[in-house]
Amino acid sequence: MPDSPFEGETQTVYELETRDAEAFNRCKDRIHSICTEYLHRPVRVYTVHGHSYEGTIVNVDDHYVYLQLSPEHGRALLPGPYAYPFYNPYYSNVILPLVLFDLLAISLLV
Repeated sequence: MPDSPFEGETQTVYELETRDAEAFNRCKDRIHSICTEYLHRPVRVYTVHGHSYEGTIVNVDDHYVYLQLSPEHGRALLPGPYAYPFYNPYYSNVILPLVLFDLLAISLLV
């Protein structure tokens, strides 16, 4: 009897084409470069899932862009003013990690 339920033969059910993987990597590198260029700037980000967020890009790594949300968005993520005893509706320190592949558009807010 095998020690692990995953031992034995495997069957590949999906494998990304090499040319598609290269295209994804070029796209990710381009988005990473743009996010790095606009680090610490206020932006509006649109995702491929139809969501939009406003905030400031505070960090970028190989997989994510980290967006400190504007107060309007930050309040929407909290369960309500009574969930936290020291709730301040004018302060938001919510940082949302967004996957680079999920970004559809980035607009600079002026």
